[in-house]
This record gives sequence, structure tokens and C-alpha cells, in this order.
Amino acid sequence: MRTLNPLKTKLLAASCLLFLATGQTTFATNTGSKGAVDAVPASLQVKSGAALVVDETDFSVLYAQHEDTVLPIASITKLMTALVVLDGNQSMEEMVTITEADRDTELNSGSRLNIGAKLSRGEMLHLALMASENRAAHALGRTYPGGLPAFLAAMNAKARSLGMTSTHFADPTGLSALNVSNARDLVRLVVASSRDPLIRHYSTDPKYVAKVGKRPLEFHNTNLLVTQPDWDIALQKTGYTRAAGRCLVMKTLIEGKSVVIVLLNSLGTQTRIADARRIRQWMEAGAEAAQLAVQNAL
Repeated sequence: MRTLNPLKTKLLAASCLLFLATGQTTFATNTGSKGAVDAVPASLQVKSGAALVVDETDFSVLYAQHEDTVLPIASITKLMTALVVLDGNQSMEEMVTITEADRDTELNSGSRLNIGAKLSRGEMLHLALMASENRAAHALGRTYPGGLPAFLAAMNAKARSLGMTSTHFADPTGLSALNVSNARDLVRLVVASSRDPLIRHYSTDPKYVAKVGKRPLEFHNTNLLVTQPDWDIALQKTGYTRAAGRCLVMKTLIEGKSVVIVLLNSLGTQTRIADARRIRQWMEAGAEAAQLAVQNAL
């Protein structure tokens, strides 16, 4: 676990002001100071390959594990896809058609959107964020002004503008193993995405019924935690490919703190969800221990 350097703690307020002014996150990280004190118990066992937990109020690092390791990020990509689509100011009402060009020929993944299916751009974005629909995400990039090459250039330019220096995008879906980032950069992406109410709503919507042709199709959120009443999730996105493992990013409220959680390269089917629960329990235990300490000191 990483703890806060006392000197950098004093700079947190300035860091927050810098973030608000530039859109870039400055993290407070551990430098091994003997004077640093853990804010929560150090017994957390995260099983994902890489993890980062950040308190959004001051961007202090609560927990870190291989947070600078660059890894494939699978469908976490779709948060950047959404940002670029919305930056493009295209009509959300315009109808978009799924074509052969949107078929996945790299991993041969399936889709419930058949070739020829027509939905509004807004619905395509909804399904890409909520149900991680790959054909919907690809169609959004393909129909961007200038086509897919311009869309990819905009994705990478947006990453640079957010200070995501270890990030690269090669497609709008995340199916490409060349879509890479690290946990530290993805905190920036989560924070930037969470500023948009449409992305927040679409990413956390439990289900959506889309009328494809004459028949309704019901899609469900890929993150079961959004349906749990004891979780308060402002934004989330899951991802999975064999190269990336199972991934999860969330902005959620825990013990009154707005917390960003990034979990990458989880190998087990339920590991990323179990890790998110472990992080929450760990923070709750820390808050309880702090409250008891205060009471005992009175």
C-alpha cells in the first residue's frame, strides 16, 4: 500500500486547483517517508494485476499496486470513445446504421446488433457504455467527421490533453490489444468522463430496451454492482479481452468520500467485483477504526 508523503500532503490543495484549471490530475504518492501514516488499515489484499484507489476530493492515493504498468485496457476504451463523440457535437438523434465495417474480424466477438440495425447515435452511445456493445462503439467512430482515422486521432489527442502520457488508442472498442494505458492514467479518464451527465447516466443505467427494426431488444449493464442498493456508483465501465483480462473502473461514494477505483488484469471471472468489495470493506473498516480512536481519546 502507498501512503502520503507529509510534504506532498501540504501541496494537495494546490494540486486540486491545478486539476480544476487544466483538467489534469496530480496525485499525491508515497516516497517511503517514515513519517507517513496510513489512513486506513494496511491489510487489503487486491488480487487484480494492477490497482489504484484515489480519493477524488484531494487526489490522494489510498492504495496502489502496479499503477504505472502499461496494460491493454479492453472496453475501458469506450469511456474515451464517449468523450470524443460528445466533443464532436454530432446530433444524438441522427440514425446510425451498423454495417459490415463494424463487424469484429480481430477477435470474432459476437453482437446482438445485426448488420443493418439502425439506432440513434445516442442509443449507440448508451449501449456502448452500458452493455459494452462493440459494434455500437465502432459505428460511433466510423461515423465521426473524417471517419475512423480522424476519430482515433481525436482519441489520442484527448488522452494527451488529459495528461494520459502512457495511453494509446488503436480502435474505439477496446478489442485491439494496442489500446493500452495504466491505472494512473485511467483515473484521469474516469474523472474527466464523470463530468458529463450523459456518460454518468448511460454507464450506470441497469438496463435499456432498444427497438431494433420491429422488435425490442433488452440490454443489461455489464457491471452487476449498479443494481446493488448498497452501492452508490456515479460512473463505471467494465472490460474484457484475453489480452487485458477483466478490468473495472468506477467512481463511487464510500464512507462519504468520492473514490475512483481502477482494477486491471483480473484473471478470475469474479475477481474484479470481489476486489471492489474488498476495497469498500477495507475503507469502511478504516473509518470505523478512526471513529473508535476518536471516541477513545475523548
